Amino acid sequence: MLVLTRRLGESIWINDDIRIVIQNIRGNQVRVGIAAPREMVVHREEIYQKIHQENRAAQSLHPDARAVERSFEHLKSVEIPNRVLNNPIKRRET
Repeated sequence: MLVLTRRLGESIWINDDIRIVIQNIRGNQVRVGIAAPREMVVHREEIYQKIHQENRAAQSLHPDARAVERSFEHLKSVEIPNRVLNNPIKRRET
């Protein structure tokens, strides 16, 4: 791990597109500003851990649930003929 010392208003660059700026220091809290491309995901540690915890829980789904999930993924990947898409279902009035 690289450890750097910065003062208020100073920044750190990562590659050419991520800038981290020390915005405010109050007691033992430091406010950090991060300028990064929109496609880059940035999370606080506790949010990051929660996302990974939920992902692990989702991976341990019941085998039947995983089978249903695979079926839906397959259906999304299958091309549906235009004649089916353009042929609305006609309901019978009762």
